[in-house]
Amino acid sequence: MSRRVVVTGLGTINPLGHSVEETWAAIQASQSGIGRITHIDASTMPCQIAAEVKNFDPSRYIDSKESRKMDPFSQFAAYAALQALEDSGLKVGESIAPERIGTVLGNGIGGVQSLETAYEKIFAGGGPNRIPPMSIPKLISNEAPGNIAILTGAQGPCYSILTACSAGTDAIGDAARWIRDGVADVMITGGTEAAITLMGIGGFCVLKAITFKYNDDPTKSSRPFDKDRSGFVMGEGAGVLILEEYEHAKARGAKIYAELVGYGITCDAYHLTSPHPDGVGAARAMQMALNQAGLKPQDIDYINAHGTSTEINDPTETKAVKIVFGDHAYKLKMSSTKSMTGHCIGATGAIEAIISILALRDQYFPPTINLDNPDIEAGCDLDYVPHHGVKGTIRAVMSNTLGFGGHNSSVIFTKP
Repeated sequence: MSRRVVVTGLGTINPLGHSVEETWAAIQASQSGIGRITHIDASTMPCQIAAEVKNFDPSRYIDSKESRKMDPFSQFAAYAALQALEDSGLKVGESIAPERIGTVLGNGIGGVQSLETAYEKIFAGGGPNRIPPMSIPKLISNEAPGNIAILTGAQGPCYSILTACSAGTDAIGDAARWIRDGVADVMITGGTEAAITLMGIGGFCVLKAITFKYNDDPTKSSRPFDKDRSGFVMGEGAGVLILEEYEHAKARGAKIYAELVGYGITCDAYHLTSPHPDGVGAARAMQMALNQAGLKPQDIDYINAHGTSTEINDPTETKAVKIVFGDHAYKLKMSSTKSMTGHCIGATGAIEAIISILALRDQYFPPTINLDNPDIEAGCDLDYVPHHGVKGTIRAVMSNTLGFGGHNSSVIFTKP
């Protein structure tokens, strides 16, 4: 019999809050975390808004000497991981042997802030000798799980998943496999991103992927499934889950949030930045997750959509849901919490997995804010929980992420 995987700890730092419950309170209040960019001077850019982490102080969980060696994406990851481990009640070396706990983190872009700083030193006239000594350790993506392993003592599998916007979800799916296969009993997993930089914002501006229309009204800018959507809003932060083998968790009397029962992963093999217009890749990922979970479409009560607020994604994802769920697509509820958090790239799947788990815990459907005029003509005609969340019965939740490169990933959680 396959070993079961449950969630016993949660941690996050994101535009809505510095903790899980702070984030959840903001979600329930339909609060937007989007505002004018303060991290950089964006005054000459067509997009001047983002969903930034505010007033971040890593010292709550990370020694200042150690945090100075990390790019912000690693700081976010370590902060969320230590928060999640604290929530789980696990102590490495006591309640779990170091070699039986691993770390898998998703990321999209890596330490772009540290990379930009190094280039500034070079082109300011100093040449390569002026590159800050810690630049390489700060910018490479695998330093996020590496730092977490060092801080926690986790000696099991340790690596990064780099599948753009699907990375956080893929890390969770991959981490679960190590537990099911018996390689580990506990995995620290999720995603992280910190790309609100000149390159991060400027690069997406020239792609015309982020919105230019709402600089004077930032909280209205992320509007998935709405006729007036005009591109996604860059976010940042991290989400981390502690996955644990069920019997191990039960034996130590752990608090169990949910069981991870299904994971699906596919590729469109169609276009680097656009999803397949028929939604077939996303549909296959959802169906794969259902098959692994042993569930039928009608067993899913809530979908946390990828829902980026872009012209192409929202109707395409809706089409994919209709392919998989048929008539039940009109009975379940599906919302995009990116309307509040913005799009946190490599962190988004993990942050949204946490939100989905809390929805299951509290029997509450999170809202899609700013949904004033659903784009019915484009096929966006499902129940997206507009404006305000609602209470209801939730037996199983699905969380979708779809990334540049044609990546499609879905995870399913139930009560154990």
